[in-house]
Amino acid sequence: MSLVEVYEEGEYERAAKRLKTVEVEVEEGEELEEGEDSDSASPGLLLGDDGDKPVDNGNETHRIPPSPVVHVRGLCESVVEADLVEALEKFGTICYVMMMPFKRQALVEFEGVESADKCVACGANEAVYIAGQQAFLNYSTSKKITRPTHSDNPNSGNNVLLLSIQNPLYPITTDVLYTVCNPTGNVLRIVIFKRNGIQAMVEFESVQSAQKAKAALNGADIYVGCCTLKIEYARPTRLNVIRNDSDSWDYTKPYLVRRDRGKGRQRQAILGEHPSSYGDSGYGSHCPLLPLSSNNRYKMGSHDIPEVVTYPLPQTSSYMGHGASSSSSVAMVSGLHAKRMNCTRIFNLICLYGNIEKVKFMKSVPGTALVEMGDEYAVDRAITHLNSIKVFGKRLNVCVSKQHAVIPSQVFELEDGTSSYKDFAMTRNNRFTSAGQASKNIIQPPSCVLHFYNVPPCVTEEELQQLCATHDVPGFIKYKVFDAKPSSKTISGLLEFETKTHAVEVLTVLNHYQIRIPNGSNPYTLKLCFSTSSHL
Repeated sequence: MSLVEVYEEGEYERAAKRLKTVEVEVEEGEELEEGEDSDSASPGLLLGDDGDKPVDNGNETHRIPPSPVVHVRGLCESVVEADLVEALEKFGTICYVMMMPFKRQALVEFEGVESADKCVACGANEAVYIAGQQAFLNYSTSKKITRPTHSDNPNSGNNVLLLSIQNPLYPITTDVLYTVCNPTGNVLRIVIFKRNGIQAMVEFESVQSAQKAKAALNGADIYVGCCTLKIEYARPTRLNVIRNDSDSWDYTKPYLVRRDRGKGRQRQAILGEHPSSYGDSGYGSHCPLLPLSSNNRYKMGSHDIPEVVTYPLPQTSSYMGHGASSSSSVAMVSGLHAKRMNCTRIFNLICLYGNIEKVKFMKSVPGTALVEMGDEYAVDRAITHLNSIKVFGKRLNVCVSKQHAVIPSQVFELEDGTSSYKDFAMTRNNRFTSAGQASKNIIQPPSCVLHFYNVPPCVTEEELQQLCATHDVPGFIKYKVFDAKPSSKTISGLLEFETKTHAVEVLTVLNHYQIRIPNGSNPYTLKLCFSTSSHL
């Protein structure tokens, strides 16, 4: 009889935080310079796990001592864990794989260092292809990939997986995850939590089904260019679900449906109704989701599911017509500091999660503003990541407004002398104006590390500290600048602050600050976003 772990509210988040993995300290920019590739290093040069130790792919691999863990880089965007296992298992038994999809890298732990030796030696002498693209191999600075199961048995695992959804441009619901996961094995229960980004636990019928799902889906995109899955084994062996809704579902107990009415809006799911109620019509055109490997290890029998799972294309507000009255592209933000917040600073903070059309402070409700965004998905992202954060000593409340547009009426002067209304529809600082631009944004919850970019090379660490002091915001405690190409006209890097609140306040004030240099014709626009790194 298996141990049943009952998780009360908040326990899933704490369980997720206990899953410590070995991360590579390579920071991805939110937005690359024009023509720059994320694999900008030359193919013959490998980076160590810390991201700043160049290691030659030829005769100087001895710079990093041999390790059972191999660092793989140069992967294609569509690669999943199963592709790495298929390409590298010829060198020896693979114990564990950790994907880093946005960095196009992975860590592969072999059972013994001899297998890693064969793998690295082969990569030094001939091209190794993974999912049809040449990859580059070297020893990792880590001797072991830390994982929650604490087991070296490559056949071990758990029937519950922890899914971290990176860059979630669209809402993630139980319907979405069921459609993604169920083709690889029977899903029993799903729980989604959004306290630290968007994560979910998915309970499968067996450990074997969970292993197949991890191999087939780890590193894959739910939607093209976004909603990327990073999958680990979770600690609990059973999930406790008390109701069936968009955030939790027990597929063994359909009678648990209990949707509370009158408590917030009903969000439109990307996939429409739950998969069990799909019909043959009413969903418009479909497009492929996750083409599964023809290898039967990674999916159920062909009589159970189609070769390719399909889903309806995600809709934006401009295509939804009048039938989408339950959703709104306007957010209401309250708890704003009367003297230190204005329309521009609201834009600086919320633009990380979607385009902003207009911002208007409400004269009848002090400290409250309406923010019209590009679509309701952007509002959903802003609520997920910004609700309840502290800015200038006040806790923000972000929710969906009943209004469907911001009307520039009753314009007045704020305490700092700026206007209570501002139109941002034509600004170049909106970061989701095209599909290509939107795919470069890493949707990230607030953290104590900021990523800065588009800064002139002549700006020093001391000048950035002075910029913080001049604008009466906290200074940073650590500074790191990335190596730039010789032809690059700007630099980028990381700033670590003492607290998350300090980082939020600096981003709110200094994001899009105009940096002017002597004899320069045009100013540089300082751009900030929250980093994927938790510390420097």
